Amino acid sequence: MPKFVVEADGGSRGNPGPAGYGSVVLDPATGETLAERAEYIGVATNNVAEYKGLIAGLKAARELDPDAVVLVRMDSKLVVEQMSGRWKIKHPDMKPLAAEAAKVMPRAQVTYEWIPREKNKHADRLANEAMDAGKRGEQWEPANSSAALDASAARTLATPPPAGPVGDAAAGAAAVRAALASGGGTRTRAGTAAAARAGSAQAGATQAGAGTLFADPADLADEAAPAAPAGSPAPASGPGTAAPTITGAAPAAAPAAGQGWGPDMGPPATFVLLRHGETALTPQKRFSGSGGSDPELSEAGRRQAAAVAESLAARGTIETVISSPLRRCRETAQAVADRLGLTVTVEEGLREVDFGAWEGLTFAEARERHPEDLQAWLDSPKAAPTGGGESFASATRRISATRDRLLAEHAGRTVLLVSHVTPVKILVRLALGAPPEALFRMELSAASLSAVAYYADGNASVRLLNDTSHLR
Repeated sequence: MPKFVVEADGGSRGNPGPAGYGSVVLDPATGETLAERAEYIGVATNNVAEYKGLIAGLKAARELDPDAVVLVRMDSKLVVEQMSGRWKIKHPDMKPLAAEAAKVMPRAQVTYEWIPREKNKHADRLANEAMDAGKRGEQWEPANSSAALDASAARTLATPPPAGPVGDAAAGAAAVRAALASGGGTRTRAGTAAAARAGSAQAGATQAGAGTLFADPADLADEAAPAAPAGSPAPASGPGTAAPTITGAAPAAAPAAGQGWGPDMGPPATFVLLRHGETALTPQKRFSGSGGSDPELSEAGRRQAAAVAESLAARGTIETVISSPLRRCRETAQAVADRLGLTVTVEEGLREVDFGAWEGLTFAEARERHPEDLQAWLDSPKAAPTGGGESFASATRRISATRDRLLAEHAGRTVLLVSHVTPVKILVRLALGAPPEALFRMELSAASLSAVAYYADGNASVRLLNDTSHLR
């Protein structure tokens, strides 16, 4: 029996506002794009556009083969949960759309899976192309679309959205930031995709995408209560791009047993993330990046490094130790490696951000001396610190590329990465699929541990072990 993957998305610039949808039908074994749909639908809400994208994608799959088994992948928690029968459909605009979607193909042939937004780039791009065309008073034209090419590149490189935290001045910056915050078309073709979506475990591992931990609050606005089967836990809501708080969301249900959507994923690659021990600058919360004095560990920092080395030795799971080139990380890593009988490999991509002219300053001092630059830096990840420092957008690209390369080199292994505040927080944020502002709500103590398990299907799970009271 043929199998297809349908990825669908919709958007509204205003919610409600000018809206459009996009959907794509893929071959799950090869990643081939088999059909594309996109349309500008006028003024509508995000949820209406998402449902229309789903309907268009299912119809495209039916046109290819009405007997096919279809896996629908969407980043709308609302649509996935409603169409899976776990959430009630109460909004009057949603009921007829859900009913229409359910009639396109027999229910037994369709399953639903939630995916993070960054893994739905193909359909998202189509939706935006449709909205752009509508803004020009035109219809979406398949010949002008680059969504398939962009999606193929994204699947291979897995480039996430930019964001990042501050360094040792994290607490001050986070507090200040928190205070400051008080016409249609179709295309059907049988081309070749750059990467197989489900057939290659290694390609999936390099995607290093987010796990099913967060949902967009816009998706959840329609629902007051889920319609879960008796005895089932109710899914919880979680943050999207504009969420002011962070709460976990229940993962979408996996495809039914026997569907066979992908190979055995095997053991994940696990990165145990260790922030270096204290330096003289750490307790004072001074900016300490890669462009400053490169301080050594303080006496307290050496004690912390020795204690975390004992803790990791007791667990007995670390196979490789990789460190930032900066001294405080190399000293921390060496303490662990000596205890475990391993060597330290230095990785340039794990270095801290260069904070430019702010190096060595407290947050208050940087704000007093460079108020406009600091405010721009707080407002946008693309803004760099005064004096030619590194922006968080640039740091995210660097750290993401480093992550992907290390995943390819250490598939199925447990690796200790000894790094800094910014790289560790970026890795955790990306794994969670959390929005950029989540970085300013993370506390990352000196010598603290976190862990991210990256699975071959592109998902990740995060374990936070931030309590370092035993290291004092």
